[in-house]
Amino acid sequence: MTKQAVLFDLDGTLLHTVPDLAAAVNAMLVDLGKPVLPEETVAVYVGKGAENLVNRSLTGSMTEKASPELYAQAMANWQNHYTHINGNHSVFYPGVKEGLALLKNAGIKLAVVTNKPERFTQPLLERTGIADYFEVMVGGDTCPVKKPDPMPVTHACKLLGVEPSQALMIGDSVNDALAARAAGVECWLLPYGYNEGRSVHETPCDGIVNTIEEAAQRLLGTRVPQ
Repeated sequence: MTKQAVLFDLDGTLLHTVPDLAAAVNAMLVDLGKPVLPEETVAVYVGKGAENLVNRSLTGSMTEKASPELYAQAMANWQNHYTHINGNHSVFYPGVKEGLALLKNAGIKLAVVTNKPERFTQPLLERTGIADYFEVMVGGDTCPVKKPDPMPVTHACKLLGVEPSQALMIGDSVNDALAARAAGVECWLLPYGYNEGRSVHETPCDGIVNTIEEAAQRLLGTRVPQ
């Protein structure tokens, strides 16, 4: 085993958080007198931080931005709703807690590297009971830039005291893969998360694993159940 640390994305990797995100988005839209969105649509909008989620929800576009005035009002409303909703409906994906336990017990250093703002990330980890697994948490506003920029990944490695070559990134999207690759960190992707409507099988990465538990077993050299 050559890896000393594993960095995890959060939304779509450790937790299915779209029910919370969609509830906050739709409460925001109702406040603004706009029609609500299906959860499936909100899931496609997730991936590049709260700013993009709010803009995409307002415009129905992956790239267009709302007017500054509308965006400011919508973001304030969304943050207010999400603060109270965050963690209420989120659920673990199969094998997450088992995989985290395997890695932690093996002495692997663990970190969360997410585009979710810090003010929402730490409470979510605490409310779901997994905060103690992680030595480091890098949120979407910890660094000046978010994934797919490599800076958050590099920052996490520095905080953990490991070289990029000694770390593994596990995520669910092209943002994780691009950030890890640019940072010199190996990246494995999961097929079940939020990849902006695209399949991870179309995303260049170093491997695809079905669960966090399978990733832990593979990393530790133990047998993966068939």
